[in-house]
Amino acid sequence: MKILVIEDDAATRNYLAKGLSEAGYVVDTAANGRDGLFLAAGEPYDLMVVDRMLPGLDGAGIVRTVRAAGVRAPILLLTTMGGIDDRVEGLNAGADDYLVKPFALAELLARLNALARRPALGSEPTRLKVADLEMDLIRRAVTRAGQRIELQPREFRLLEHLMRHAGEVVTRSMLLEKVWDFHFDPQTNIVETHVSRLRGKVDRGFEAELIHTVRGAGYCLRAPD
Repeated sequence: MKILVIEDDAATRNYLAKGLSEAGYVVDTAANGRDGLFLAAGEPYDLMVVDRMLPGLDGAGIVRTVRAAGVRAPILLLTTMGGIDDRVEGLNAGADDYLVKPFALAELLARLNALARRPALGSEPTRLKVADLEMDLIRRAVTRAGQRIELQPREFRLLEHLMRHAGEVVTRSMLLEKVWDFHFDPQTNIVETHVSRLRGKVDRGFEAELIHTVRGAGYCLRAPD
């Protein structure tokens, strides 16, 4: 597999190039954002490792630019900034994962291997449709019967999960794990509150309801019979 490493620190760049080569990757490197962007946009890579702070063009800028150009290779961001806002910015730019410096090469390799096992983005649907409800995953837009529905990020994620599992019963525990990343029950009504808000936006004012409560089980989004 061919991998691109964009890292301005020479010692880290050489360490990564050596370690990844020994792991069986074919490695190209760049020492600044502009050179990295040139390679990322012009060469087909299976994976990319991009430093968050780079001279010329920062890592988030590189990610946004290559995603806008249609590059779908998984990208792992390296960052010295472990704050939530910084991580969120990188992921929202289009990165697939992040790793905070200093890091162990073994963890980096494990994360890259996990990214390599994911289905290519091109093989994933970019639009979801249930009855007259449509979701554009690229533009982050939702419409029903041609009418735009404005959703908050968490509502969008919740609806996406329900649409991906249309016709199936999705439990409260599943939603907590997949939508909120909770692997425990926070003992709140967070799921019920968000489903109620989502139902108000998706179903209210339309002839048929799509989001249904399955008593004692969970929720199901399905097309009318």
